[in-house]
Amino acid sequence: MNHHRETDLAECLCRRLSGAELPETGFLELQGRRTPAAVLLPLIPGERGYDVLFTRRSEHLRDHAGQVSFPGGRKEPGESSERAALREAWEEIGLEPSRVTVLGRLGPYHTGTGYRVRPIVARIDPPAVWRPDPDEVAEVFTVPLAFLTDPANHRQYETERHGRRLRYHALTWREHFIWGATAGILMQFCQVLSPTAENA
Repeated sequence: MNHHRETDLAECLCRRLSGAELPETGFLELQGRRTPAAVLLPLIPGERGYDVLFTRRSEHLRDHAGQVSFPGGRKEPGESSERAALREAWEEIGLEPSRVTVLGRLGPYHTGTGYRVRPIVARIDPPAVWRPDPDEVAEVFTVPLAFLTDPANHRQYETERHGRRLRYHALTWREHFIWGATAGILMQFCQVLSPTAENA
């Protein structure tokens, strides 16, 4: 799906994400308690199709410092994933909830650092104006959805954690290396958008 019309993509996602719960993905083989978290996967419509918004985390943060991520974080007690994702997006980049239309949720992603992350897919009403919190976010940038969904841009690497060999996906956009949980969530999103997902 290289060039998405706004209504077509929104309708496609609403339809495909409204059915059965999508499977959990990520490092499922790792043992231990999982901290519940949520992220917003923001889609911004434009003249040449959709862009996807990312942040680069501040270098001094305790977890995932300097890495590319989606806006998000830990869920508060009793908080829904949707509310947590919107709250974190407001706190991190100043995204007003009134400009967000939630399209659906992906399956939870288990990170290698002990989080169970629920991705919330949403359309953002333009114009795109951000007020990032410098304590949390070093940079806000966007990547064309067409680039992210092109398999030619996907790479796979191996690492070792707790004595296990683990594989992870990654993409490079200009100077940004998108990997880890963020790339894993993107892979699940690409599967939802793939033509074969319609009849799955």
